[in-house]
Amino acid sequence: MKLNEIADNPGARKERTRVGRGIGSGKGKTAGRGHKGQGSRAGGPKFGFEGGQMPIYRRLPKRGFTKPNRLSFNEVNLSRLQAAVDAKKLDIKKPVDLAALIAAGVVSKPLDGVRVLGKGELKAKLDLHVNHATKSAAAAVEKAGGKVNLIEEKPVVEEKAKA
Repeated sequence: MKLNEIADNPGARKERTRVGRGIGSGKGKTAGRGHKGQGSRAGGPKFGFEGGQMPIYRRLPKRGFTKPNRLSFNEVNLSRLQAAVDAKKLDIKKPVDLAALIAAGVVSKPLDGVRVLGKGELKAKLDLHVNHATKSAAAAVEKAGGKVNLIEEKPVVEEKAKA
């Protein structure tokens, strides 16, 4: 293979159509926008506008509810915990809580706590202090010889003071 022989497959690159460049081009005069009307003008129709008819987003009823005080947890899988232990970022002799997970780089922000999920395999004996753990995750931790301690309150992590 030589550098001067490298080329795209035929049809891989398509040149853009230059509109409004004379009737010989096939896209001259109206540039493919038809004649007159809102669609031919710059700016075009507003999204969702149906020509004065009541738009569908106003014809259909509102549904659902957004909880204003919904908690947002850091979700950590067992495989991620095992990878951190294997990389010697988590100390298995100390309790594993939110501060330890942030220090190890497993989670980046405190949010409202930690939820452990059961995906993956855990071989290390860990003492977890988390807000929530799925049944499969708790079973896998206990099978590996560790234990899961559920904490109720929202964690308080001291952030570095801004100078």
